Amino acid sequence: MSRSTREVLESHLAHRESGDLEGDLAENYHPDVVLLSWGEGSDRGLDGVRHRAQVLSSYVGHGAFEYEELLVEGEMGMLRWNGVEGEVRVRDGVDSFVVRDGLIVAQTIYYVVDGSD
Repeated sequence: MSRSTREVLESHLAHRESGDLEGDLAENYHPDVVLLSWGEGSDRGLDGVRHRAQVLSSYVGHGAFEYEELLVEGEMGMLRWNGVEGEVRVRDGVDSFVVRDGLIVAQTIYYVVDGSD
């Protein structure tokens, strides 16, 4: 039985809060996931997710995030978030997801970084 979009995204958030990127990839992402991100362009696959996570962690660590709201409708989800670590603030974070057959098959990523210079 396939997991719901909400179940997949809640699992994704739990893995990310604990810093378990590889567990998140194994449990929640399709191997050919498509990623779109302002400023970074497009990527595909689990290595693309690893790259995006590495870019974000260069600004703030995994424990520095606050997940503000998760909206789910059918196979679509949208997450609003922000993060702070020291003088660096990641704000206006919005990720959108498409979940099919219990896996994330597409994700968009947007955020603004203040104080990283």
